[in-house]
Amino acid sequence: MSADPTPILAFLETVHPYDTLPRNELEAVASSFRRREVKAGACIYTYGRPLEGIYLIERGAVEITDSNGALVSILGPRNTFGERGLMRDGLAATRATASAETVLLVLPPEPFRALLHDVPSFARFFNRARSSEPRSPSITTMKIADLMTRKPISCAPDATVAEAARLMRDQQISSLVVIGADGALRGILTQRDLTNKVLAEGRLPETQVQAVMTADPVTLGPDALGSDLLNVMLEKRIGHLPIMDQGRFVGMVTQTDLTRFQAVSSAVLIRDVAGAVDVADMAAVTARIPQLLMQLVGGHHTHEVVTRLITDIADAVTRRLLAMAEAELGAPPVPYLWMACGSQGRREQTGVSDQDNCLILDDAVGAQDMTYFHALARIVSDGLNACGYVYCPGNMMATNPRWCQPVRVWRSYFEGWIATPNPEAQMLASVMFDLRAIGGGGAGLFAGLQEVTLEQASKNSIFVAHMIANSLKHTPPLGLLRGFATIRSGEHRNHIDMKHNGVVPVADLARVYALRGRLPEVNTRARLIAAEAAGQLSHSGARDLIEAYDLIAARRLENQAHLIRSGRAPDNYLAPSDLSDFERSHLRDAFVVVRTMQSALGHGKGPIS
Repeated sequence: MSADPTPILAFLETVHPYDTLPRNELEAVASSFRRREVKAGACIYTYGRPLEGIYLIERGAVEITDSNGALVSILGPRNTFGERGLMRDGLAATRATASAETVLLVLPPEPFRALLHDVPSFARFFNRARSSEPRSPSITTMKIADLMTRKPISCAPDATVAEAARLMRDQQISSLVVIGADGALRGILTQRDLTNKVLAEGRLPETQVQAVMTADPVTLGPDALGSDLLNVMLEKRIGHLPIMDQGRFVGMVTQTDLTRFQAVSSAVLIRDVAGAVDVADMAAVTARIPQLLMQLVGGHHTHEVVTRLITDIADAVTRRLLAMAEAELGAPPVPYLWMACGSQGRREQTGVSDQDNCLILDDAVGAQDMTYFHALARIVSDGLNACGYVYCPGNMMATNPRWCQPVRVWRSYFEGWIATPNPEAQMLASVMFDLRAIGGGGAGLFAGLQEVTLEQASKNSIFVAHMIANSLKHTPPLGLLRGFATIRSGEHRNHIDMKHNGVVPVADLARVYALRGRLPEVNTRARLIAAEAAGQLSHSGARDLIEAYDLIAARRLENQAHLIRSGRAPDNYLAPSDLSDFERSHLRDAFVVVRTMQSALGHGKGPIS
């Protein structure tokens, strides 16, 4: 039925991103909509059929199911659907059914595409793809919020200079902000003030801070750029700048922070690891990884660049520990390879990682040689733990004799897992298919093993079926009523696990695609790209899944950077309530894509679309 644009206009003013349009453009868009009434139980569109436009629910409820009939979402008023298929090829990517008497507003394809092209806010809302524009973590272009690393430290105006000096010493800082009882910023006290105004002038230790502080200091907000910070410091000849957010002191940036920023890069950390004389030296280097992660995320690097650079440091630590072990134990009796699996194997480490590793030994190894390799494994594994790569809870480490074996034993392991795919075999195969060589002299020990194993596994339909079933155990945290299924109790109540319910489901899917296509790639994103090239994924399916993965992985890193910036240890738990409506909508849509791809794989589809 035709639609009167006046009530539609009033409705659109309450719906994002239409509420960002200028009035004249919004009026034009409102006139392009048509209203459609749908009875309860009626089909709105079916999978694979041409779409008449995108749909906006004015009243009622709509159930969205995937191509296999699995329920994906229950949508209500102000929810939009159909845009994924319309932006892809014009064909529906799901099935939509009215679950109640429903009134829809339908925007035809042409005005929808015009809005995408002409209105940036519209394009940002509907376009899930990340920008391909290269970014650089330059101080000048970063926000000050991404340069702050410490919790705010302050003192009261009536504190004594002796108390202030002890606080600076204990906190290892060179300045304090002075905050009044009303929470307002009164001034700043620096080490220079203590030298020039207290010691040099012979003031007593009981002198109050307010007598020697710099009152009403220059401040900036957390959204200011590094260039603003540099300009103020140079112009005012100051080395400490309080950061205020809506009248509240939130942090301090100093010249030392800027120097530290310039000194922290993956190349510098790897250089320092290579020059470390002992494990304590290396632990001091890896303690700087959270700062690096925060800077890389703040510099808008893509997630696979961030995780690759962080994993490179873990690789360097491992190789340095291997060199230390050989220096202590002597030359190895036979060639060997130190292998990483898990996130290090996939080059996907973040700010929080345990260790997963094993040793592959040359078949010439004798029983008397095993003492050497058990000692080497202990030295390296203990060193990794001291450097923050904690012991694997499942004992998937080279220190476990089961995972320190010659090639012939590893070959028998894989053959057994493939021939008898019980639950343990599925779990072990999932881990071991992510193996990557890190160090050791036996460069050729793994290449032949990997090629033969992939060929055997891909040909065993029962094993592949079990691997598919295993890959579906981790599901995206989707609630049916347009929300998230959060953790219900415990320390992380009302949070979602961005590792096990976020990136792991995609990593599991990518591993299956690689297995079926005999693809040697180990990194998740590289596997998805290779799967498309090999025909394991359709072009549209690959694009959807890669974009969903990019969004989920990036959001996980952004949350870790936020925790680090707040002075907390990074973890994998995200509170949806911390996200804006826009961010929640996009994250949920990404999870819907992953669930849809899981459903397609579970129902035995061919090239996944």
